[in-house]
Amino acid sequence: MEVVEDVVIVGAGISGLTTSLGLHRLGIRSLVLESFDSLRITGFALAIWTNGWRALDAVGIGNDIRQQHQALHGNVVFSRISGLQMFEKSYEVKGKHGDHEVRCVKRKFLLETLASELPSGTIRFSSKVVSIEESGYFKLVHLADGTILKAKVLVGCDGVNSVVAKWLGFKKPVFTGRSAVRGCANFNSSHGLDPKFMQYFGNGIKSGTIPCDDKTVYWFFGWYPSSQEEKLNKNPAQLKQYMLNKLGKVSDEVRAVVENTDLDAFRSSPVTYRHPWELLWGNISKGNVCVAGDALHPMVPDIGQGGCAAIEDGVVLARCLGEALLKNQEQDNKDKGEEGKEKYKRIEMGLNKYASERKWRSIDLTSIANVVSYIQEADGKIIAFLRGKFFAPILTRLLFKKADYDCGKLRSP
Repeated sequence: MEVVEDVVIVGAGISGLTTSLGLHRLGIRSLVLESFDSLRITGFALAIWTNGWRALDAVGIGNDIRQQHQALHGNVVFSRISGLQMFEKSYEVKGKHGDHEVRCVKRKFLLETLASELPSGTIRFSSKVVSIEESGYFKLVHLADGTILKAKVLVGCDGVNSVVAKWLGFKKPVFTGRSAVRGCANFNSSHGLDPKFMQYFGNGIKSGTIPCDDKTVYWFFGWYPSSQEEKLNKNPAQLKQYMLNKLGKVSDEVRAVVENTDLDAFRSSPVTYRHPWELLWGNISKGNVCVAGDALHPMVPDIGQGGCAAIEDGVVLARCLGEALLKNQEQDNKDKGEEGKEKYKRIEMGLNKYASERKWRSIDLTSIANVVSYIQEADGKIIAFLRGKFFAPILTRLLFKKADYDCGKLRSP
């Protein structure tokens, strides 16, 4: 049995839910398909920079998120070899559009807040997409349970292993050779850390801690594991001990963050990205299909813009789709006999507009992230000296420049 839907969004992650909420604010219903039986909270937390907050404000949930997460005051870089501070930068600076704002947001809270604003029944869980096929001006979305959805618009927000991105012709993201472990430590009382992003570099290992609030601290640990070290992923207790041994010269407070994290968090995941030239030559949209979020621009996490870019995608996509679909409704009211071809063309133009707007932003962010990753993880005494004395200030200014961006409102002025 085929069920007709106006907009089908594959993936109830950050970009998928932001897109759905943006459309809802414009009065357009969408159906979000999630392959899991609940919202996925892998990643634990994410940094949201100024551009991300502007996008969250555009869909009306910025203040709800702010109230539960403290503003970060700055960034401090240390050597994990010597324990010495190499660089410090305040986040209390002004940009083109006003004061900068950086907070570390719990992923679970963000997803739940987005989902809570959607009408009941918008998210359909345990709905895995197995194939996509053409059917005139529609796309037939086949689910694992045998359901077939007939979509006027299909949006892929289904992550790095996106079925929709594959249908559009994108290759699988490239593995960097680096793996990362991430987690959140929850304390019964105040954790005692300053509201700053603390980073530690040295010998190809990068780690850091970022407070989310008074009692929760997000942390990460990235390295290039050997084949022997990759086996640690099968034993969370051993992986935790390995990390504690490799933290280097960090403060007792930072070490306590890792020690106070539940074993469930100790799972390493590969760090992947999409080549910028794939974004340049690939199909971000095709007809009535497009991709957003990690399905579009998986990037290394070194500039903290993956989640922000996904939120931006959702706002821009909702705006472009809204312009196309709302015009369709106006036409329908005037002429009930309007052909499907005209509707399809309007949708195609809207998605082309979205793709055009997000292409260069995505290329810019993924390219910068790769450069920053190389500088931050390069080994050797000379590069370590240059990183601390010269590159760190330059890179920090670059991060603020990329965050000083406004994706716009849901409705065009």
